[in-house]
Amino acid sequence: MLDGKKVLFSGMQATGNLTLGNYLGALKNWVNISDEYETFYSVVDMHSITVRQDPAELKKRARSLLTLYIAAGLDPEKNCIYYQSHVSGHAELAWILNCFTYMGELNRMTQFKDKAAKHADNINAGLFTYPVLMAADILLYQADVVPVGIDQMQHLELTRDVAQRFNAVYGDVFTVPEAYIGKMGAKIMSLQDPAKKMSKSDENPNGSVYLMDDPDTIMRKFKRAVTDSEAVVRYCAEQPGIRNLIDIYCVCTGKTPAETEREFDGKGYGDFKAAVGEAVVGLLKPLQDKFAELSKDKVYLDSVIKHNAEKAQYFSNKTLRKVQKKVGFPERVR
Repeated sequence: MLDGKKVLFSGMQATGNLTLGNYLGALKNWVNISDEYETFYSVVDMHSITVRQDPAELKKRARSLLTLYIAAGLDPEKNCIYYQSHVSGHAELAWILNCFTYMGELNRMTQFKDKAAKHADNINAGLFTYPVLMAADILLYQADVVPVGIDQMQHLELTRDVAQRFNAVYGDVFTVPEAYIGKMGAKIMSLQDPAKKMSKSDENPNGSVYLMDDPDTIMRKFKRAVTDSEAVVRYCAEQPGIRNLIDIYCVCTGKTPAETEREFDGKGYGDFKAAVGEAVVGLLKPLQDKFAELSKDKVYLDSVIKHNAEKAQYFSNKTLRKVQKKVGFPERVR
């Protein structure tokens, strides 16, 4: 804990364009809970290079993502918003934790299997040990809670196992983190295939709504959203497409699924999809306007980057030095 508050860590990769799913499932939740915790929100650019990246594009996307964090409502004076690559402790702790993580554990990681299948020509060691770097990200700041989606729970469980294993050898060094899962909007699905999560890497451009999509594009994507032949706005497992649209509508408007069903009772899917699209346009406009404003202020963004990197370095060093001492590394001469 810091200053009486529990510590929360999370981050996003600087690859692709953020989707409505990223916003409703993660970023919006971060803003809603940021006052409750001492927060560290990272642009995890080190994770990004497990897959080959264009250097100039990665640099550009990393800055855009950090700007989006602020545009979404995260105050950089209250939340530590920083680039993972600017804090050397992430890599240093990851090496130590590699020595406390078993090959069998990493072999079981489903995301490694999925990415290895998609990038068969580049199955590198970083892709394999990615979960250890993720564990270092979390444990470096003694995080009490980590907002995670269902697909990231396996990585958090590994983090907990590694922390407990290290603590069993060296005493109470790491805080063992718990999951924080938002109640609504935790998993927004593709508009074209409601069996799949909305993704930055979706090959079908109509499956995902991107945060910088203009209003016409957003409306067009919702009009094309997959539904079914029942023609009833009902929140149930048998209507996954409509259920997903109701989830989106509820997060945007604050209404409940039951209220949404009553609102559209007797109305067709056309009316409902248009209403969802309009709700999303209204939700994203302030974020888009703020992003455009911030992007023009290079001096301000550079000051945020510098100040927050220093803050992250300060807190991470506390843990790193303690860990290095525990494993027997020589103390640094100052």
